[in-house]
Amino acid sequence: MGSVSDQNNQPLPGVNVVIKGTSKGTTSDFDGNYVIAIADFPVILVFSSIGFTTKEVDVKGPGRIDVVLQEGVALDEVILVGNRSKPRTIMDSPVPIDNIGVNELKNTGQPTVDKMLTYKVPSFNATTQAISDGTAHFDPADLRGLGPSRTLVLVNGKRKNLSSLVYINDTPGKGEVGVDLKSIPAAAIERIEVLRDGASAQYGSDAIAGVINMVLKKNVEYTTVGITSGITTEGDGFNFAADFNSAIKLNENGGYLNLTFGYYEQEKTNRSGEPGADGLFGVPADDPTWGPWLSAHPDLGMNIGQPEMQKADVFLNAGVPFKSGNGEFYAFGGLTYRKGKSFALYRPPYWIPDPHNLLHEPGTEYQGFQPTFETDIRDNTMTVGAKWKLIGFDVDLSGTYGRNAVNYDVNNTLNPALGAGSPTSFDVGSYTFSNTLGNLDFSKNMGAVNIAFGAELRGERFTAMAGDPASYIGGGAQSFPGLQPSNVVEATRDNYGLYGDLEWEPTDKLLLGGALRYEEFSDFGNNTSWKLNGRYLLGDNLGALRASYSTGFRAPALHQIYLSNIQTLVSGGTISNQGTFNNVDPIIRDGLGVPQLTAETSKNISAGFTFKPVTNLSIAVDFYNVKIDNRVLFTNEIGFDGDDSANNPVEEILIDNAITSLKFFVNAVNTNTTGVDVVASYKNLKLGSGVLAATIAANFNKTKIDGEIGTPPLLAANGYEIFNRKEQSRITTSRPKSKVLLGFDYNIQKLNFALNNTYFGEVKWDHATDPLNDQTFAGKVITDLIVGYDFSSKVSATLAINNLLNVYPDELEPKGDVVTDLGGRFKYPWEVNQFGFNGTIISAGLAFKF
Repeated sequence: MGSVSDQNNQPLPGVNVVIKGTSKGTTSDFDGNYVIAIADFPVILVFSSIGFTTKEVDVKGPGRIDVVLQEGVALDEVILVGNRSKPRTIMDSPVPIDNIGVNELKNTGQPTVDKMLTYKVPSFNATTQAISDGTAHFDPADLRGLGPSRTLVLVNGKRKNLSSLVYINDTPGKGEVGVDLKSIPAAAIERIEVLRDGASAQYGSDAIAGVINMVLKKNVEYTTVGITSGITTEGDGFNFAADFNSAIKLNENGGYLNLTFGYYEQEKTNRSGEPGADGLFGVPADDPTWGPWLSAHPDLGMNIGQPEMQKADVFLNAGVPFKSGNGEFYAFGGLTYRKGKSFALYRPPYWIPDPHNLLHEPGTEYQGFQPTFETDIRDNTMTVGAKWKLIGFDVDLSGTYGRNAVNYDVNNTLNPALGAGSPTSFDVGSYTFSNTLGNLDFSKNMGAVNIAFGAELRGERFTAMAGDPASYIGGGAQSFPGLQPSNVVEATRDNYGLYGDLEWEPTDKLLLGGALRYEEFSDFGNNTSWKLNGRYLLGDNLGALRASYSTGFRAPALHQIYLSNIQTLVSGGTISNQGTFNNVDPIIRDGLGVPQLTAETSKNISAGFTFKPVTNLSIAVDFYNVKIDNRVLFTNEIGFDGDDSANNPVEEILIDNAITSLKFFVNAVNTNTTGVDVVASYKNLKLGSGVLAATIAANFNKTKIDGEIGTPPLLAANGYEIFNRKEQSRITTSRPKSKVLLGFDYNIQKLNFALNNTYFGEVKWDHATDPLNDQTFAGKVITDLIVGYDFSSKVSATLAINNLLNVYPDELEPKGDVVTDLGGRFKYPWEVNQFGFNGTIISAGLAFKF
């Protein structure tokens, strides 16, 4: 234990303290204090922080070690993700990694972790979705535009469970499954490491696009309490957040228990269009019957924007060293409980009649109704384990359990089939997903060689529960028919993985590495992935050349294999029911000849350099190419072919199941993504009496589909297209092809100014069949201003103005296709949402330490 300060005797928080040659380390707290458990002496402790010279201290035995760091050299943060041997810095890592500290996350002014990352990592995207059932409450997030399924999320280096939801609505990430990033409170996070490289050979399935590792806080000297509140300049979207973080010292040997409690709530926003007429149903503004209603409801009654949400979190991170000093027990995890309310399409009185006075008071004029889609989400994760030394190896044995569950209710609606007996609130079903993991990892540093190997056992479980019978009888509840008994699922699978990792440094400058991983799944088979990487240092602190090549894979999620349901669609003024059939259904496997889902495979190549031309300036440029074969996709609607003279096999299925179209999951597309990441930062620039830091970071990418879509022969023979132009554009152009972040951070005495500019490149929406209805939405710059003031060492305030210039996306142009904007209901794009459409948000906060 000890403290770290600068040459002016000021404490330095966030300093990395690592036992040299190992991956064991900690960071100093707000007062510069640190505690680190050391099993065997002597050791060398390495102290490093941005803007200060690295210092190594020989430690012969137990005792207090106080260190003073000198300014002058911009040292890159130590990162742990990306290798299993010993920590490296961003500049000498053989693969591109971002290290984002808690202060950088807070300086985005964003309320949740997924939004913080969107405004800190150019290759990361997550946006709020509207009128999209459960998707509106999870918000698909991905790296490099490769979809939510292909980013692996870790907490303290351990796999985080997936969410229970498949994104089946018309949003980015449609047909995919991701981690619920809203389930990890920012107040519990010390830093986030983002590995922008394929890492399946090291971490297993899902790591095709990269890895996000959430590192939780450990020892903190002070208890901190934060309160923040904000609202849009339109007067809606009020939000309030409160969090508490503290650490308890468990013993004199460095034992700790870090606790976080958080609460967040937000109100809805509404940015609907105001067409004054309903082209979707062919009702003009001067309609003799409905004209007065349209005049009174020019927005057609819609609510389009962010959903309502209330969220509570409890997280812990604990460690207790062995009495022998040879290792430690540890535990971390938490529980998030979240409730949300989003909205479906408003049902005007000319769409759905209410002759039984179910949704309006007797004697009042019926005005229609807007169903609400309400969620009850629980996400919990817990890891317990131990680390110790065994015959020279660092050993890590752990067990992890994670679960995500969501219950759905549809309210303020009715089931027309039930007449006067229809409820107005419905339990429409629920989903759960859980995994149980066991990990055993060994690593050892042998001078020029670092080795690591280990094993993982994983069990997964996915369930779907039916809703109340009233929610699915007949046509079901308006807006979302409930899950039926035929949709009930309880599916499980197991897999085990074995891996080995080797790094060799034949000289001080050259590093060569490789990894190999074998995985066996109980349902579809096995996969072997491998990776090679290398790095060459360019002299003293000048930077490095680096490159990697790897193969990867992603196992189809249990959700994608077993999900089935009925959805309500609105098109051209008509209502229809669409059925999703799962991959094990004989209707799909035997009737349509769709093969069993199997793993996607990938080839990743990355090459780039890091460069330090002058002190405090660092530059990193990395080119990459990711090829994915047998990508799992969710088909477009497959319906009647328009020929009434005879029924083909697909139409027979539709008729037998009383639906108008069907969809399913299938391995059917190969994609090729090419891009470049650029990061340049300048630290500790003296400007007047303050210090300025500037960062520019950018991602440029392009995804294309290679070869033909793998349409099953029976469907192809009957002229069906399973992945039309609109669905193809969802994976090629729905995320920005370019994104640039330009940020300035200026500290002057008690004041801090952060000015962030984020350019979201253009996105393109393609019509399913008619190129004349395609639309491109121009790139826009979002400017955020965050001002902080320290009243004292223990009280500070923050004012954040997000989207300072009140920028909105381009407006939708229906171009003759009324379904594109649903008759003018949508003013802004929703299927290719770049950055949302809330406009300017002003928030203020206070933080206390005691």
